[in-house]
Amino acid sequence: MKFVKILTLLLLIAVSLSAFLTLHQPKDNRPGSAPAKPNVILVLVDDLGWTDLSAYGSDLYQTPNVDALAKDGVRFTDAYSACTVCSPTRASLMTGKYPARLHCTDWIAGHKKPYAKLQVPDWTMYLPDSEYTLAEALKDNGYTTAHIGKWHLGEAEKNWPERHGFDLNLAGWSAGSPVANGGKGYFSPYKNPRLQDGPPGEYLTERLADEVAQFIRTNKGKPFFLNYWLYQVHTPLQAKQEKIDKYKALVKAGNHHINPTYAAMVEHMDEAVGKMMRTLRETGLYENTIVIFYSDNGGLRGNYENGRKTVTDNFPLRSGKGDVFEGGVRVPLIVSWPAKIKAGRESNVPAISPDIYPTILSLTGGNVKSSVKPNLDGVDLSGLLLANKTPNRKAIFWHYPHYHLEGAKPYSAVRMGDWKLVEVFEQDSLQLFNLKGDIGEKRNLATTNPAKTKELHNALIAWRKQVGAQMPIKNPNHDPAREEVWGSAKGATESGAQKGKNE
Repeated sequence: MKFVKILTLLLLIAVSLSAFLTLHQPKDNRPGSAPAKPNVILVLVDDLGWTDLSAYGSDLYQTPNVDALAKDGVRFTDAYSACTVCSPTRASLMTGKYPARLHCTDWIAGHKKPYAKLQVPDWTMYLPDSEYTLAEALKDNGYTTAHIGKWHLGEAEKNWPERHGFDLNLAGWSAGSPVANGGKGYFSPYKNPRLQDGPPGEYLTERLADEVAQFIRTNKGKPFFLNYWLYQVHTPLQAKQEKIDKYKALVKAGNHHINPTYAAMVEHMDEAVGKMMRTLRETGLYENTIVIFYSDNGGLRGNYENGRKTVTDNFPLRSGKGDVFEGGVRVPLIVSWPAKIKAGRESNVPAISPDIYPTILSLTGGNVKSSVKPNLDGVDLSGLLLANKTPNRKAIFWHYPHYHLEGAKPYSAVRMGDWKLVEVFEQDSLQLFNLKGDIGEKRNLATTNPAKTKELHNALIAWRKQVGAQMPIKNPNHDPAREEVWGSAKGATESGAQKGKNE
């Protein structure tokens, strides 16, 4: 009897010890549980304007899924793309550097204007192998990495995602638009060398959403980084007819947003994000996944009909994609991580594309190899996201020494506090705006506030020198009689048949 009591006591001790060890073992060692490291999904929408979401004030477009994401995280009101066009912003996200430092300063391969007043620099039309990308940094910290969607960071295969730290690449290649290579745009066949064609009539955004869902399910047992870069909402304007018909019935007189096809494309994008979010919930990964929702530049206004923009309207911001003003660079930015970031917040702290790299590394506890430690331009926003601490930054900068079909001429710009200075090189002019009281940049205060103009201009000059920005020079072939006149007011727009088809 005494032996039985001792044996029973030993069994109780063993069971208790086993339960204690199970309870206190690291999370990622538990069978079927989510990894301790958070997953990361960087959703990048192409050409999505600042007001192109319901959560940002659209008077037509319906985006319930992205709006729900905003409610679960932090919605930035003063977020910016690193450039007014796509490729430089994408390079900036991958490297944490300003495009000017990378010398990747225009969409690849850019517009040509041989008889303009200024000659643009010989810039870098790819993401160099020498750059230690965000994907490489996360891979070195134990993450499975995947790129699904648009890439547009180099014409040659050696510059595509699989050469920059991604284990998987689906649909990422040289083209910036789905009409490249003879494809039929958003409907299969796509003619994309990194994506098998689907059945006739398959819609690209829905196909990529399926691929994203499959990737999440396949990799739910280990930490992953997913670059989910949609081709949507870039031209050509194509959507399923039932959605177009829906928005035709919803357009009202006085709307800023009036294009039913574009509205349908925005809804397609929102549904794709919704499928991603549902998959995260179904797999139990939603709470421990950092989702960053972003746009690569401001909304494309397109040409005009009866004084109205035919693609989208960035009101109350001035101008749009391709231009120096707020409509070209101010974009939506939402960051969600339910396990760590307090939901339902709004931040007016300025943020810009290079910030994403150091922020993700900080949130994931990642380290960068000392042998390849990059010279990052971005600031870490993790303190703001986790504890509402404002990062220490004096100013943010832009540099675009190129011409764009939508009307932009070579420029640099800086925002410091509420002040923004624009320098247009061809005009040799300075424009000063106070965004707090003039978000539409209608009142140039350069003459009435010369001290602030000088302060910001000096900061801009010093920054250009620091990053080694390439400058345009006087064009020896300048010919006013042969110079192309560009600008949205002249009817310029992008489509598969026009110059900007690949942007």
